[in-house]
Amino acid sequence: MSKIISLGRWLFLLSLTLYVFLHFALADFGVKEFVPSYLPFPYVWNYVTGLCILAFIISGLVGRFDKLAALLFALYLVLVILLVHVPDASTNQQDFQNIFRGLNMLGATLMYAGAFARDNWLPFVVSAKPAVHQ
Repeated sequence: MSKIISLGRWLFLLSLTLYVFLHFALADFGVKEFVPSYLPFPYVWNYVTGLCILAFIISGLVGRFDKLAALLFALYLVLVILLVHVPDASTNQQDFQNIFRGLNMLGATLMYAGAFARDNWLPFVVSAKPAVHQ
């Protein structure tokens, strides 16, 4: 059963590759649909976001700084929820739905940090892995 559960780590990282693809291959759509008009340089935001997601994926695959990358990705998700989706949620059903989608992704990212991340150099992060008693 643990082998099946461990697939979650890889499926989570794999699912994020779609977001990277969307940020680079369909930049016009992403800028038009998701980057708020009050942000200057919308294409820069789009590409930087794609690079941040790609950095998290690479960090997770390599297993170096993956807990830090997961926490930074979680911070990014909080900012997207608050700055992109919440302002228009009362008038736009897609933004309202994206708040819940973002919260799901935020929860999955934090669970990834606690359960699968391999770096342990962040002293302020509590691991979700049970302690082994000897």
